[in-house]
Amino acid sequence: MGEPCPELDIQELVLPELDTSKPEAGANLRQWFALTVKYQHERRVDGILSANGVDTFLPLYRARRQWSDRAKDIDAPLFPGYVFGRFRLHDRARIMNMPGVARIVSFAGLPTPVAEQEIENVRAALASKLSVRPWPYLLKAGDRVRIERGPLRGLEGTLLRDGSFLRLVLSVEMLQRSLAVEVDPDMVGPLSN
Repeated sequence: MGEPCPELDIQELVLPELDTSKPEAGANLRQWFALTVKYQHERRVDGILSANGVDTFLPLYRARRQWSDRAKDIDAPLFPGYVFGRFRLHDRARIMNMPGVARIVSFAGLPTPVAEQEIENVRAALASKLSVRPWPYLLKAGDRVRIERGPLRGLEGTLLRDGSFLRLVLSVEMLQRSLAVEVDPDMVGPLSN
């Protein structure tokens, strides 16, 4: 198991301003991208990107870690190995040169944006203060539902039973990663076609 990333003075890593003088087709639109980062460097990369003017999103959840001599509650990344960044496509070379960034998640060699709605769904789940934890990514399992009441009203996802609990599974399709948030049965309604 690797060592957690060392503490680092973020101010030492501030890079020059973004070059916005070269407009490319569609490149001026700031979109969310998933960045693959080095093992246990999610917080460090989040700090470096933020210090360099990039909008970031590092979803965290409360996890209990057990060691041989003690147990501790920690804030852990909901999607280990990933940080979301919002930037213009023509800034990708600069983003790739930031310490800790391994790559931008891409398909067919092109960086692929994450849907804004998927980012907002994850934000809403975290803001709800309900129990959130990572969940195995599901393609077609369970029923598609919409939350009709409560802090998650309007969200759509897959409903699963986990023991005696109901959970709404929200997915970031491009990463093939999901999260589950605990919901009450009276909050859920069928998704109308």
